[in-house]
Amino acid sequence: MRIAFHAPLKPPDHPVPSGDRQIARLLMAALRQAGHEVELVTHLRTREPQGNPERQQQLLDEAATEIVRLTGELAARPPDLWFTYHVYYKAPDLIGPEICKRLGIPYVIAEASDAPKRLEGPWADFARRARQAIQDADAVLPLNRSDEAGLFDLVAPGRLHAIPPFIRTRPRPGKQRPVCRTVRLLAIGMMRPGDKLASYRELAAALRGLASADWRLAIVGDGPVARQVRNAFAPVRNRVTWHGRVAPSRLAGIMRDHDLMVWPAVNEAFGMALVEGACMGLPTVAGRTGGVPDVVVHGRTGLLVEPHDRHALTLAIRALLRQPAVRRRMGGEAWRRATVQHGFAAASRNLDMILRELVR
Repeated sequence: MRIAFHAPLKPPDHPVPSGDRQIARLLMAALRQAGHEVELVTHLRTREPQGNPERQQQLLDEAATEIVRLTGELAARPPDLWFTYHVYYKAPDLIGPEICKRLGIPYVIAEASDAPKRLEGPWADFARRARQAIQDADAVLPLNRSDEAGLFDLVAPGRLHAIPPFIRTRPRPGKQRPVCRTVRLLAIGMMRPGDKLASYRELAAALRGLASADWRLAIVGDGPVARQVRNAFAPVRNRVTWHGRVAPSRLAGIMRDHDLMVWPAVNEAFGMALVEGACMGLPTVAGRTGGVPDVVVHGRTGLLVEPHDRHALTLAIRALLRQPAVRRRMGGEAWRRATVQHGFAAASRNLDMILRELVR
C-alpha cells in the first residue's frame, strides 16, 4: 500500500532528537518493513503550546493552504490511506481528516489523546478539532494505555487497536554484568523545561537521601535547561558523570555498562528510554505515570513508585542497590518481556494486519 504519513507535533526528520520523533520514525520503519510505501507528505507543524489565539489562527490558515496543495498533488494518484502520528489539543491534525474526505481514503491515527478539560479556555478550538479528528478516524492506534481509556467513548466499536510501544530490539548482552560494589545508575532524558526538568529535580532529591550508599549516576541528555539540571545535582556532583547528547549507536554500549535505570517519569507517556533499557536487560525504578506501567512491571522488571513521592523513590532505589541478585533477575525478565511485547517485528506485523483489514 501507499501510505501518506503526517506528524503534526514534530516531523520525524526534525533535527532535535526526542522520544516523539523516534516513535514517528519507528512507525514509518515498521510500515516499510511490512512492505508498504511510506511518504512523509507534509512538514506542517501545528504545535501551539501557549494558548495563543493569533498563532492558532495562523496555523489554521497554513493548514488551509496545505490542504489545497496536497489535495492537488495527491488527486491524480491518491495514497491507499493517510496515517497521522500523535494528535492532542496542543497539536491537532488540521489537514488529515479533510484531505481524506476529499480523496475518499481511510484516515488512521496512532497515539491520540482527548482532553475534555481543554474544551474551554485558550485551547478550546484546538481541543475540539483534535477530538473531531479522533472521532473521524477509521482506526485509532493508542500506544499508551492511559490514553486508551479516554478514547472508548469517542471511537466507534472495532476502530480502536492498541499497539504497545516498540523499538528495534537489541540482543541482550552476551555476558552478565559483573557484580561491583559500586552500583552504576543510569538516567536518560532530554533537558527541557516542564516535566523533564521536574523529573531530573525529583531524581536529584531522591539521591540526596542515599548519601551512605555506594552508587554512581550517569546522565545522558542535553537541552536548554542543562544548567538547571546540573544545579539540581550539585549536592551529589562528585558521583555524577555527564554524557550529554549521545548518538544512538553509542547508547547501547552505555546501557550495557550500567546496573539500574532510574527515572521519576513525571507525566511521561511511557518513556522510549525505558523500553530501550528493558531491551538491554536493565531493571528500572520509575514513577507510576502514564503508560510507564506497561513497560516497567512492578516487582518483575523493576519497581514503580507513586508520582512526586521522592521518599518512595529513595526507598525503591535503596532496595535495589542492596540486592544485586534481584537486579539480575529483574533485568532478565525485562529483556524477555521486551523481546515479546516491544519487538519491532511483532509491531510491524500488527500494523500491517490492522491496515490491510481496514483498506479491505
